[in-house]
Amino acid sequence: VQLQASGGGLVQAGGSLRLSCEASGSIFSVNAMSWYRQAPGKQRELVAGTTSGNSTNYADSVKGRFTISRDNAKNTVFLQMNSLKPDDIGVYYCNADIVVHGIWRPMNYWGKGTLVTVSS
Repeated sequence: VQLQASGGGLVQAGGSLRLSCEASGSIFSVNAMSWYRQAPGKQRELVAGTTSGNSTNYADSVKGRFTISRDNAKNTVFLQMNSLKPDDIGVYYCNADIVVHGIWRPMNYWGKGTLVTVSS
């Protein structure tokens, strides 16, 4: 199983970016999918998460600016990021609980991350 994230880049403060992360491989089902970020010199933190039933949760710092969504048919999770601030700088990682054919219980996977840079 692989999680491939894309969509990071350089944007001016106040701008927007949309991240995508697709899970691929011998997948039976994908449960929770989340986005984390790690700023320079800081610990990785949860940004937003969504369940297979489309419940969502957000870090307080991004509420009202970021929106997480998913396309279950494509095993893909998105993160729409608006009104970006320099504080949003970091490497963004997707994370998912996936049931793989032959294992039949959820296992946790990480993507490699995509860099988001916001210029002030």
